[in-house]
Amino acid sequence: MSAVFRTPEANFSDLKDFTFAPHWHSWEGLRVHYLDEGPPEGPVMLLLHGMPTWSYLYRDVIPPLVAAGFRCIAPDHLGFGKSDKPGDASWYSIARHTEVLTSLIGALDLRDITLVCQDWGGPTGLAQAAMMPERFRRLVIMNTWLHHEGYEYSPGIRSWHSQWCAGGAFDRPEPNVGLLMVLSAGYGTGKEIYPHIGAGSVPELSEAAQAMHDAYLAPFAGLPDAAYNGLRRFPLSIPLDDPFTGNAPAQALHYERLLAWDKPIQFVWGCRDPVFLESWGRSWAARLRAPFDALEDAGHFPQNTHGKALAELILQRG
Repeated sequence: MSAVFRTPEANFSDLKDFTFAPHWHSWEGLRVHYLDEGPPEGPVMLLLHGMPTWSYLYRDVIPPLVAAGFRCIAPDHLGFGKSDKPGDASWYSIARHTEVLTSLIGALDLRDITLVCQDWGGPTGLAQAAMMPERFRRLVIMNTWLHHEGYEYSPGIRSWHSQWCAGGAFDRPEPNVGLLMVLSAGYGTGKEIYPHIGAGSVPELSEAAQAMHDAYLAPFAGLPDAAYNGLRRFPLSIPLDDPFTGNAPAQALHYERLLAWDKPIQFVWGCRDPVFLESWGRSWAARLRAPFDALEDAGHFPQNTHGKALAELILQRG
């Protein structure tokens, strides 16, 4: 393996809305960060992020869940957040991310788990429920998917993928993912934000937008470009036209296994998501005979903009 990068803790010192204590899991010599909040013997909420986020995504979701008696575990994928960041782009794969998560669940001996998953947290997290159902009691599925025969990738997904390919908007050194999250939260338009991403600059932002920008950029600020390779590999792992990209055969297996799931499932969907469309979320929920809770004015990252409302919905059906 090439160099492994570790973000200095000082990068996170000014995140006033993220005061959770760090915890560490070792996987093949690499350090995996996770949050562990709430009563140690409480029922587990396993909160999974995707790209380009980290456990900061759940900053507003965790406190209400803890207040209700849940133990909240929120890991950072390797390459993200406070976790180590291998510099070799070829090191990253969906199968490897899935294996690392399996090792964390085993090391902590997590049981009675409610899985809360979104974006790439879906394929990596639902794999755990499909293959270790005895450890899980409930699934909360948000703005994600599992690849399977017949799944139609939206124009939004295809556009997102292309922007990370050669010549795309994010095909540049040290892409500013903080600005991506500011854009997704509605603090600016694509016309305003994308030129700055391409130029490597930052526009004038409101205080709230600046705080969000800094928090999502914190895992990478000051690190060399190779530390961003985990970010790059996720969008390039979407199995659009190659059925073997992104651990697609395993995803299809997990999709089929979960069709027979006989425990509670809840769908919560940001309905303004241009990537995972509301129509897809509703059709998946119907096939799993699961309730569908719509967050009508939320986008792709409901946790980031509607954290408290999301926690309330989870608790209402829990």
